[in-house]
Amino acid sequence: MNRNSGTFFFRVPRLFHLGVLGLLLSIGCADSAPHNGASSSSSNGSTARRKLVVAMVPKATTHEFWKSVRAGAVRGSKAADVELLWKGPLSENDREGQINVVQDFITRRVDGICLAPLDSRALVSVVQEAKGEKIPTLVFDSGLDDTSEIVSTVATDNFHGGEIAAREMGRLLEGKGNVLVLRYTPGSESTNQREDGFLHVLRGEFPEIAIVSEDEYAGATAESALDKSQQLLVKYGDKVQGIFTPCEHVTLGMLRALQERELAGKIKFLGFDSSPRLVDALRAGTVHGLVLQDPVRMAELAVITLAAHLRGEKVESRIATGESLVTRENMDSQAMQRLLKPETYED
Repeated sequence: MNRNSGTFFFRVPRLFHLGVLGLLLSIGCADSAPHNGASSSSSNGSTARRKLVVAMVPKATTHEFWKSVRAGAVRGSKAADVELLWKGPLSENDREGQINVVQDFITRRVDGICLAPLDSRALVSVVQEAKGEKIPTLVFDSGLDDTSEIVSTVATDNFHGGEIAAREMGRLLEGKGNVLVLRYTPGSESTNQREDGFLHVLRGEFPEIAIVSEDEYAGATAESALDKSQQLLVKYGDKVQGIFTPCEHVTLGMLRALQERELAGKIKFLGFDSSPRLVDALRAGTVHGLVLQDPVRMAELAVITLAAHLRGEKVESRIATGESLVTRENMDSQAMQRLLKPETYED
């Protein structure tokens, strides 16, 4: 015993050392366990449930649409009382980047993932990888070719949205004329459905409307959309009476091309989704209609639904979030104003 140092030394039986070592090892194992809704015990014996961690992976982070999606995700995380992690590729053509983001969240052992897949086929394997690590995935906005490994799909009925646009085009053209469709990009399930719905109705219900072009793709940016739009208008600008574009940046690219050739307002032009510039164009009559989704509600429901699943509740395999047609005539109604000017998240 060394009294000068204030410390007492004495021999401890070997069995006591082993018992302490075993206790420390068991604590270490408990701390390294994956999330997945684990509970922890406090010193007074009560059980505190750790906050669930939900990752949300959009198709991109720069377009106005995804800023509204993020706002909805934040709202949903508050309603469901979960921690939200947000990360996605900068542009909507970076499939490999999106896969890497999902794999990073798998490595970080999040409790669940909300994913807007850039490609309906390319993202299937990484969703399977997440499930193999007991991390469930909910898909929103766009679907996957294989839905067997996902919790649910929360999305607009995109095929129906295309049908709505086609019937409005038929009305505007009084059932006659030439129309072109500028597609978005191969592999994007949501926009493919919009394009297919539009073409299905035109062919089935308006036999006197001819589709002069339907196999050109705009690409992932407004600049590439402008370039392709310019090419199409050089070829068909004096031959078409109607144009349909399936998403925000493609609509913006085509609008700029029409304005450059002084055709804006002369050709009936329908798009999908909104932005401040498209709202102005709608009011000016250079865009004749937009099919609107509800990105805020979509993301909010995605987070809430995944959180419910993680807590053991039964959820629907598909949840539709609605689609509406806005025109110059109805754009000032309260319902349309909410969709035309959705909440956005700003860093």
